[in-house]
Order: sequence, then C-alpha cells, then structure tokens
Amino acid sequence: MKHQMQAIILNDFGGVENFSMTTIPVPQPGDDAVLVQIAATAFNPIDYQIRQGATERKRMHSPVLGREFSGVVVKTGKDVTQFSPGDAVIAASGSMGSNGTYAEYISVPQHILAHKPADIPFATAAAIPTGSLTALQCINRLGLPPQASVLITGAAGGVGLVLVKLLLHAGFRRLLATAGSEESTQQLINAGLPISQIINYRQSGLLQAILHQQEGKLFDACIDLVGGQMSETGAALLATNGIYQDVTALTTAAARETLFNKGAVIMNISNYAYSLTGNFKYYGDGLRQITTLLETGALLPSPIWITGGFSVDTVQQSHQLLELNQSKGRKLVMTVFSNDNLMTEGI
Repeated sequence: MKHQMQAIILNDFGGVENFSMTTIPVPQPGDDAVLVQIAATAFNPIDYQIRQGATERKRMHSPVLGREFSGVVVKTGKDVTQFSPGDAVIAASGSMGSNGTYAEYISVPQHILAHKPADIPFATAAAIPTGSLTALQCINRLGLPPQASVLITGAAGGVGLVLVKLLLHAGFRRLLATAGSEESTQQLINAGLPISQIINYRQSGLLQAILHQQEGKLFDACIDLVGGQMSETGAALLATNGIYQDVTALTTAAARETLFNKGAVIMNISNYAYSLTGNFKYYGDGLRQITTLLETGALLPSPIWITGGFSVDTVQQSHQLLELNQSKGRKLVMTVFSNDNLMTEGI
C-alpha cells in the first residue's frame, strides 16, 4: 500500500475558496531524485496568478501549488550522490517537482537542491530560493560596471531586497529604489540603502520627482519588478541604449514603444527558461552561491511573515495578502512541520 500525505489542492481557477485539503500518495523519487519532507514553504505572486487562471497557469503541473521550500531529505534515488537522509535542504522547485509545496512531501531532482545554512531557521530558509535566484540572474546578466546608475521598481519585495543587497555587495552605489509604504522603506534601509535613494512610488508626479532627484540624468539600467504603469515610468527614465530588465512580463504597450524608440536592450528575466531545457544544475549552482554569501554574512536573509501552519486557511490568507500587495516588504511563509514531528519512518 502506498503511503499517503496531506496536501492542499486547487480544485478550479478563480478565488481562494477553490482550495481544499486532501490526501494523496507520497511521491517516490526516481533514480536521480530526492524525497523531501517539507518544513516550510513561501508564497510568490505567481501562486495567486496561477490560481486566478492567468497565463502563468501554463506553469501549473499539479493541482498542488507552491514553488519553493525548506525541508529534510528522507529518501534518495540510487544515483543521488550529493544528499543523504537527514540533510536539511532548500530549493526553488517551480514546476520541476512531483507536486507543489502546499504538501507534506515533494520529490525533486537532486540538482536543484542546496544544503540549508545551519544557522538559518527552516521558516526563514524557505523564503530564500526563488527571490534569490531571480535577483542573482538580474545581477549576473546586467553586465554593467558598479559606476552605472540603476533604477529598481518594487524594490522591497522578495526579489528586490535580495537584489539591492547583491548590488550593494558588488559595489553599486548609484541606486534608486521605489517603495510604497513606511514598512517597505524601512526594509530597504535595513538592507543598506540610504533613505535618500528610496522614493515613494505612490506620490503624484513620480516621474518628475525622480528626474528632479536625479538632476535630470537618466538611468543606465532599470530593473522592473512591478510592470504595468510602473513599466512606463521605468522606460521613460531609461537612457538611450540603456538596459531594461523585465522580471514580470507585464510591460504595457506604451512602455514597449518607448523602449523601442530608445533602442533599449531588453532582458527578459526568467527562471523557467533553464527548467524548460532540462538545465536543473542552474538552480542548485545558483543557490549554492547564495548560501555561501549568507554563511559569510555578505548577504542577510530577507524578513519573513509566518502567516500560519499547514492549513487551507493559511493558504487563503497568504494569497489574499499577496494579491492586495499587503506583505509590507516581507516574504509570506507557511510552516508545514516542526522538528518535533518529523515523520520519516517507512517512507
């Protein structure tokens, strides 16, 4: 008889009322895969976008949503060499796992995993992978010297806070970040950004306010973590032949026209790209870079908000907070197990 696990599934696209708790078989790892008992999972905007049935639903491979986690290895395939039962791990599983992360267990390719830094709690560690890998791709592909000026929209989110820290660590100082609340502003200050380099995007006349602050100088690069109306502001503030990194795929037609007229270099930042070609090693290698920075103190974990334990209510609440942009610069996390109820026997 197959072992069973609890999982929260999406029964239909639409509102949060479509989630329910159910029992499904525990996945069994293939030869090159690892079975992990999930300790905690973090929520990302793509979660509610999939739930709503937006174009992101194409990334949905299981009725169990959720795309990143921390946990403990409980079983390994015969070709696994890097991990053993009992290892604490983290991963951005995306669509590469047996199911999503709103569940007790997940089977994933060994190459997307990294060992969890020992001094970082499971709940905090669960919020590291997705945002960090996205931020790392942004900075690795930027290709500009530290003297370049960079505008970061939506900088207090899960990607933005890591990105700001990575840019500062790399020596970038001519940064300007947008934030929409006192809490978000404080998170950016905590990340090391001077308050003079943070601007409230909710103010009227934002474009003119930024131009005034910049003494009329345009930016060498814009990293857009928001899209929509903000993509038009970012495009307008970009210098001729500047670099525009699109992390959202939500740029407007007006923004795209402005970027074309400026001869901008548009970089689409996508962590899906590597999984689509089967390059699982990209994920593990990137996470190891991040964990090294965390272990040396060069990078600090982003702040989290534990919205609750493993329940439908926690998932519903977290989706609503994200959808309403009320996370206040913190990554939302659901705890799934604690150390005192690790269930590995017979799996």
